[in-house]
Amino acid sequence: MHYEVIQRHRSEYPTPITFAKGAPLFVGERYEGSQGWEDWYFCSTPGQREGWVPAQVFNMTAPGAAVAMEDYTARKLDVEVGERLEGGRELGGWLWCVRSGGEAGWVPLDCLQEVSA
Repeated sequence: MHYEVIQRHRSEYPTPITFAKGAPLFVGERYEGSQGWEDWYFCSTPGQREGWVPAQVFNMTAPGAAVAMEDYTARKLDVEVGERLEGGRELGGWLWCVRSGGEAGWVPLDCLQEVSA
C-alpha cells in the first residue's frame, strides 16, 4: 500500500533498540500516553540501548522477562509532509515504511494517509 505523509515526524531515539529472534528482553513500564499506542513496553536487552517494543514481538517468560519471537528494530523514519512511502507491517499504531531509495523505518499511522499508487 502507498501512503503520503500528512504530518512531519522526527525520531527521538537516534540509536534504536534492535534484537534478533530468541534474544532475552527485560520488560519495563507499559506506555501510557495520549496517542493510543497500545501494548508498547520499555525494554532492554544485553548490548543494546533500551527502547519501546510492541508486545506482539515478544513472549513473557516471567515477571519483567521475555524472549523475542522475531527479529525487531525500533528504527524510526524521519519524514516530511508530502513524501510518498510504501507501507508494510503495522504494529500498535505504527507502520513500517520504505522510501523509493530503500531507506526504511517506523512511522506513526496518524502521520500518514493512504493513497492510490
